[in-house]
Amino acid sequence: MTDVLSAPLVVEFPFTRSLGPVQSAFLTGLRERTVLGVRADDGTVLVPPVEYDPVTANELRELVEVATTGTVTTWAWNPFPRRDQPLGTPFAWVLVRLDGAATALLHALDAPGPDAVHTGMRVRIRWAATRTGAITDIACFEPYEGEAGPDEPTHHDGEFTDPVTGIVAPARLDYVHTPGRAQNAYLKALAGHRTVGERCPACRKVYVPPRGACPTCGIATAEQVEVGPRGTVTTFCIVNIKAKNLDIEVPYVYAHIALDGADLALHGRIAGIPYDQVRMGLRVEPVWAEGAAHPDHYRPTGEPDADYDTYKELV
Repeated sequence: MTDVLSAPLVVEFPFTRSLGPVQSAFLTGLRERTVLGVRADDGTVLVPPVEYDPVTANELRELVEVATTGTVTTWAWNPFPRRDQPLGTPFAWVLVRLDGAATALLHALDAPGPDAVHTGMRVRIRWAATRTGAITDIACFEPYEGEAGPDEPTHHDGEFTDPVTGIVAPARLDYVHTPGRAQNAYLKALAGHRTVGERCPACRKVYVPPRGACPTCGIATAEQVEVGPRGTVTTFCIVNIKAKNLDIEVPYVYAHIALDGADLALHGRIAGIPYDQVRMGLRVEPVWAEGAAHPDHYRPTGEPDADYDTYKELV
């Protein structure tokens, strides 16, 4: 039986966004231990606040301050907290309607077990010791048996010293990838510095990387074909923004490369030539780093450029 490859993979990137006046006031307020909502056209108060009325689509700007106490409207127990979740011990995800608000806020509830949580229970905010102007300034909710906050929120001008104007929200996905039959063969060939694709039995096109089926005909593919190693740049882009954790100086070129014998272009970095001299039709070959399972980059072969008609269908 052929060994099946598998590997843990992580997709991670920081999502950076600017804030409008409503979200800026909301997050800055959390830093100052103040919860702000926005009054909708029908008079109800929305927490978290939104910039446009969900019914009329009118712009909303009337900010109000609501209480830090509220009522659980629904909940779900989380017995196995994951990395970077609000609490490191089992907790409940809860929707909490803060006193004075008409909508509910999603966050964590610190409770000893699921038997201690119920719809309608009273809770209050537990503030983080260090606050920066983010939803994590609310460390979690905790059970509360004190007095209820006011039902009528008070007007707030949304003005704070040093307001938060932007946030960086990290996005990350951890998973284990197990390739199918076609990808398994492709990756094993790469480990031997070879590139293989699969030919469609109907249209006879060779697809690299192979997918196990022809995307045009919808027919399963099985015939392996070795392609390359040389190829032709069909199109490219110049990268001017340095990626986190990628030790490549900008600017550099990332290109679509049609390997000789393939009917589908794959991606690769172009090096060994000034970035402003990379062009469509440039003939390139792979460069392998020691111990690498895939080409580090492609470099010019010194051959004359390919004629446009030989790769125009792959642009």
